[in-house]
Amino acid sequence: MAEPFTIYKLTILNMLDKAGFPLTNTQLTRFFLDLEYTDYFRVQQVIGDLVDADLIRAESTHSNTQYHITAAGKETLGFFKDKITDAIETDIYKYFEENKLELRAENSTLADYYKTPQQDYAVHCQVRQDSHNIIDLTITVKSKDQAEAICSNWKNQNEDVYAYLMDILLK
Repeated sequence: MAEPFTIYKLTILNMLDKAGFPLTNTQLTRFFLDLEYTDYFRVQQVIGDLVDADLIRAESTHSNTQYHITAAGKETLGFFKDKITDAIETDIYKYFEENKLELRAENSTLADYYKTPQQDYAVHCQVRQDSHNIIDLTITVKSKDQAEAICSNWKNQNEDVYAYLMDILLK
């Protein structure tokens, strides 16, 4: 049997491959902690090792990191998939069955900000569905506090913003 770190790495690769969309650090960690496979620090070490080996790619915003499986990660998973036990496969299946809508919703609404050359802040807000952007909006504001407020509120207000824009623009 493969060592636990190898199994944890293959499990994360398998989860990212099966999900069909990126998963956050919190989502990956929650799987391992909820099922009591290992502790938080070990999961973080495994994720770091996978990023360092270029088997997964991290995409970070100011409040979130999402992970994508790379081509090398898919290839590695293909070579060693038989090391994942049926019990782990079942646990992954159940986790996605019980949480897939929530997981997808958490990852489909993104907001981040950056400082512009004019010393303002540009806030980039998105709502994704599959690989398509439903909304892709960039707003420039004067302060970092305003940018952070927009990012924080975007998750809960994006549907209202979309409805308002559609109503105004389709008149």
